Amino acid sequence: MSEAQKRQMRDAVAEIRNKMADAARAAGRDPKDVLLCAACKTRTVEEVRYSADLPIDLFGENHVQELVEKTDAAAYNGKPGHFIGHLQTNKVNKVVGRAALIQSVDSTRLLDKIDAAAARLDVVQDILVEINIGEEASKSGVDADGLFPLLESAAAKEHIRLRGLMAIPPADADETAARRFFAQMRELLAKANAQHYDRAQMDILSMGMSGDFTAAIAEGATLVRIGTAIYGARDYSKKM
Repeated sequence: MSEAQKRQMRDAVAEIRNKMADAARAAGRDPKDVLLCAACKTRTVEEVRYSADLPIDLFGENHVQELVEKTDAAAYNGKPGHFIGHLQTNKVNKVVGRAALIQSVDSTRLLDKIDAAAARLDVVQDILVEINIGEEASKSGVDADGLFPLLESAAAKEHIRLRGLMAIPPADADETAARRFFAQMRELLAKANAQHYDRAQMDILSMGMSGDFTAAIAEGATLVRIGTAIYGARDYSKKM
């Protein structure tokens, strides 16, 4: 990495942190209650390792092979690594016990695979349930009708701890629409908490990315996932 790249990253994280704190205070919240997840898809071990020394709380990976590569290289410098992408059932064994949190659980089949893998390792795997809040055919996530049955299934698993919800609003949503989607997520988390599920600790609401994280914080996000605003535009020519 060049010194210019390092300076850009330092400045970007500082600016994001300031915006996060301002958004939290404007909503009457403590800035410490909102975590910054660096979404580091396509980023090199060197880039991630450098960013891990900045005021970033944790890292999010979309691809299993990148999670494996970066955890094996200790690129997160001891900070947690979350899995935030679509997880195929045949890759569950590589993620369970390696990711501190799997944010993208959206089916009972995936739950069963995660529970079985965690049982073999004798661990309890933290998860979020992903909601397809915009009901988009192109996106993964459970729909509103399937949410509470899935939450009940997750809470019943001995080797899974349900920690909350995650969502990505439609990319073409303007700020008003995004706020509406984020508000729906806050309400769903409140309804889920009211169920008092066994072994659940419903304290995480993961929503908001580079273009809308301040609106997400205003509506109750406890974790925002930011990539481009930290690292710059992605190079999708890199091999995944």
